[in-house]
Amino acid sequence: MQNKHSNLAPFSCSYTPNTPELLNQLGCTIAISTYQAGKLIFLSAVNDEKIVQLPRSFVKAMGIALDGDRLALACKDEVIVFKNSSELASHYPRKKDVYDAMYMPRITYHTGALDVHDLDFCQDGLYAVNTNFSCVIRIDENYSFRPIWTPAFISDVQAGDRCHLNGMAVENKTIKYLTSFANTNTPRGWKENMTTSGILIEYASKEIVLENLGMPHSPRIYNENLYMLLSASGELVKYDPSNNQQSTVTKIEGFVRGLSFHEGFAFIGISKIRNNSSSFGHLNIAEKSNHAGVVIVHLESGVEVARIIYNSSVDEIYDVQIIANKVRPNILNTIKEDYKMGLSTPEKTFWGVKKEK
Repeated sequence: MQNKHSNLAPFSCSYTPNTPELLNQLGCTIAISTYQAGKLIFLSAVNDEKIVQLPRSFVKAMGIALDGDRLALACKDEVIVFKNSSELASHYPRKKDVYDAMYMPRITYHTGALDVHDLDFCQDGLYAVNTNFSCVIRIDENYSFRPIWTPAFISDVQAGDRCHLNGMAVENKTIKYLTSFANTNTPRGWKENMTTSGILIEYASKEIVLENLGMPHSPRIYNENLYMLLSASGELVKYDPSNNQQSTVTKIEGFVRGLSFHEGFAFIGISKIRNNSSSFGHLNIAEKSNHAGVVIVHLESGVEVARIIYNSSVDEIYDVQIIANKVRPNILNTIKEDYKMGLSTPEKTFWGVKKEK
């Protein structure tokens, strides 16, 4: 591993020497959310030898959704929708002609404390997994949330995280599958046997198609195949609906959560397990879950080809997404005033100047 920050500066990371070259060849940027550090981080290759990162602050950053020039981010009690403006990017006053995308905040939905996990853009809006209320919701400007779907075993939409519904697989803007830690119907009932009670649910039929899974996360459909991560065992698995069987693509020493695919590669998030964690500290993989970062796997062979590891600041990763065809994107939050200076119309864009007080 190649250390770029010997003094362990905030968000310092190490990476295998081939990682920048691979990202450069793929022409993409890795986006990761870390709720523990409160950041959305973009990892981009400057050239074949160096990776640069852009950490942006958001309170409890969780699920990331991408749709063309739109990006949505689930936070502690809100969902924020951003829109890319390449014109604002090229004239960004702080660094002109550096960025090829500038994600500007356009809509903030004040949802309240839902513990939103995965979210995605679907045919008729932005959908999310409302983990606290054990349901799938459509993000709505009129309400805190609009319940759309509940598992068959959930009796009512009530707070309490009854089954730890967490992951959502979308294909062609249609929800196909959900993951849950259990099929329990009592507040936090999933915790009792969570390392072996996980399930995969088909959205349309509400049928449980796989069970006895070890803490399933991040179900994703890629090339018409369903993949998901089993966090309890560090596995990336593939599900074949024709025979209701799963097969292991690769096994990683660490707590895996956050999955995305691009050009035949799987990008897998790994998290550090805290020794005092009441939920995860007893897992068999806990002793080997000493780092947080991203592992890149060649999907066809299941071989790890590159790795990024954080040496400071980042312990837990929730989501991993690939921003295709963007080699140096930026994003502005609503915490600092900068976003107010970037103005756009359908025809023009403007960067304002802050007035001196």
